[in-house]
Amino acid sequence: MTWSALITLVVGLAAVAFLVAANEPAEIFGLLGAAGWGMLAVLALRPPQILFAALGWAPLIYGPGRPGWAALVRMRWIRDSVNALLPVAQVGGEFVRVQLLVRRGIGAVPATASVAVDLATELAAQSAFAAIGVAVLLRLPHQGQAAAGWAIAATAACGAMALGFLAAQRWGLFRLVERLLPKLTGRAAGRAGMAGLHEAVLRLHRAPRRLWSSGAAHLASWLLGTLETWAALRVLGVEAGPAEALVVESLGQLARSLGFMVPGAFGVQEGGFVLACGLFGIPPEQAVAFALIRRVRDISFALPGLVAWRWGAMTDARTRVATDAAIAGRPPPR
Repeated sequence: MTWSALITLVVGLAAVAFLVAANEPAEIFGLLGAAGWGMLAVLALRPPQILFAALGWAPLIYGPGRPGWAALVRMRWIRDSVNALLPVAQVGGEFVRVQLLVRRGIGAVPATASVAVDLATELAAQSAFAAIGVAVLLRLPHQGQAAAGWAIAATAACGAMALGFLAAQRWGLFRLVERLLPKLTGRAAGRAGMAGLHEAVLRLHRAPRRLWSSGAAHLASWLLGTLETWAALRVLGVEAGPAEALVVESLGQLARSLGFMVPGAFGVQEGGFVLACGLFGIPPEQAVAFALIRRVRDISFALPGLVAWRWGAMTDARTRVATDAAIAGRPPPR
């Protein structure tokens, strides 16, 4: 863990603690306790989102060796788990995703290209989702015009980021990566290993059907999050409809993405959800309880995801050792 990651993590956790402490902690935890079995309904709505996110990645993986949808769902689950809990910026899961794909027999270059372009199409889909949320917000009665203005500005910033990332990929971002990698690693093998990355990325950009298919699946994943938000608000006793839930979900996730440098988006995600809930007059206690339910959801899926990741790595390592021993004519280690 770097010092910058540690500092941002501590600040984020402090922000979460402050939100709870400043808004009737006893009432917040009472609301969480009263949610009871309703929490299971909220958790049950998470897997479909992971499925559609994995389906958004699938069209960008070239080659007959592409893993099936079940394997891609597992990789996406692990990616989300790394980003949710490990003390890394919210791009650490992308590197893990590349490693997992390489272990399944996909070359490092096509694996890296698929993850890079998938990240761009997902960000573009989120920009569209945020724009839908802002459009719905402007048609609903709401409070806090200043907050609505910030939501519009943040949505525009997200859209600019998505367009900029897509344009940079087309204009040579990964050609620059190819050139800088040997200098960063100090090894000439780094350049050889990533040779052709720029062309692999351009190949995906020249396949609009794949890009649109990816973006559509990611947009479906973002929209499915609305159901989860609606269910979480309902178990807390908040009389919010699907339209309000869509706005809260889109703006809360937008805050999380813009705070990508904070490990797990601790504090940023909670603050975004509380501000979004405040647009509809949802009391701070219920808003904080809702934000904590979403954090409980993150942890509930991330902990087993990290276990699955490490278990798979150990299994692969044992398999490689046994294979090397068999080739060398040695008995496998116990």
